[in-house]
Amino acid sequence: MELSWTDFEKVEMRVGTVLTVEEFPEARKPAYKLTIDFGQNIGIRKSSAQVTALYRPEDILGRQVIAVVNFPRKQIGPFISECLVMGAYSDNNEVVLLAPERHTPEGSRIG
Repeated sequence: MELSWTDFEKVEMRVGTVLTVEEFPEARKPAYKLTIDFGQNIGIRKSSAQVTALYRPEDILGRQVIAVVNFPRKQIGPFISECLVMGAYSDNNEVVLLAPERHTPEGSRIG
């Protein structure tokens, strides 16, 4: 299915910096709970990320990531996810985080 340019413009992908990383033992699939700073206009959001196969908490802490910030909140067990962290699937079906190539201001829009 093709998207129109107008459809694509509705998806708000933004750069954020990971402030905290916590284990998420209640998740059905191994995951971390992330707190991400998207800058003054968007603020701090929480997300669940299934990236435990390739990343330890210290690998993600302070790292910049790209996330969709305008999806509805989603209940994941006892946790509410407020954004969707973007990643690419490897050949082994492991999630590789997407990130800007250089440090970018929090909240910068991906286009």
